[in-house]
Amino acid sequence: QVQLVESGGGLVQAGGSLRLSCAASGFTFSQTSMGWFRQAPGKEREFVAAASWTASRTYYKDSVKGRFTIARDNAKNTVNLQMNNLKLEDTAVYYCAARTSNLGASQSATDYAYWGQGTQVTVSS
Repeated sequence: QVQLVESGGGLVQAGGSLRLSCAASGFTFSQTSMGWFRQAPGKEREFVAAASWTASRTYYKDSVKGRFTIARDNAKNTVNLQMNNLKLEDTAVYYCAARTSNLGASQSATDYAYWGQGTQVTVSS
């Protein structure tokens, strides 16, 4: 069955860095677009970044451009999110998500078929 397991969350001071990792199994990773979303308390889940399965295209939420980098490793079936210069407003539970095979990346959570359990990122002042 499909499994997405996130790791790498934690507590970090503003301006610091964290690297989230998502280990995927149960589907053809190299043919699947992947995304990262986040949800802060009392807020809706929002798009953060996505990597398409073809042409290595990446997409970012405007507020994280230049600070976050999504990278997939098809040999290891992982997708990572490097987060630099973290801000208080980045505090949230971060989720890894996968579309069904051969579909392009999307910024809409409803387009993703599979989700991980989430990992907490807390940025302190």
